[in-house]
Amino acid sequence: MAHDEATAHSPAGQGRRSEAWKTAVTVIQEAESPVVPDGAHAMTLVVEFPPGDPGTPPHRHFGPAFGYVLEGEMVFELEGEPERVIRAGEAFWEPGGDVIHYQDGNHRTDVPVRFLVTMMCLPDKPMLALVDDEELEQRGHRRAPRPS
Repeated sequence: MAHDEATAHSPAGQGRRSEAWKTAVTVIQEAESPVVPDGAHAMTLVVEFPPGDPGTPPHRHFGPAFGYVLEGEMVFELEGEPERVIRAGEAFWEPGGDVIHYQDGNHRTDVPVRFLVTMMCLPDKPMLALVDDEELEQRGHRRAPRPS
């Protein structure tokens, strides 16, 4: 067997140089580097909510989170920002810390939403902490105006 023929049949084109890497990357999000404390660890998970599901109640993550919608549409709202719809193929991020994450529910009533999230989890802190009604009321002035 000739050398060129053997290379053509090798796994993933091993033994030859590809030019595909030059156009293989599409940037979908850039963010300022958040502070990640010593001892933090990364956790990546897939979240799926059925059609019309409101998602996780208001909560916070103590470290930053970066996500990507795989399927469907998610309603996304962070404290101080207006709610928005993030569709399949779009990315989102949140700084974590004290910021309340109000919404991550399914915007659609006919299909599920699936999204991938990688978050930095802080030592001795839960990955997610729900925010009680009293704190929501106290911080209500920080929430962006709601659509009518």
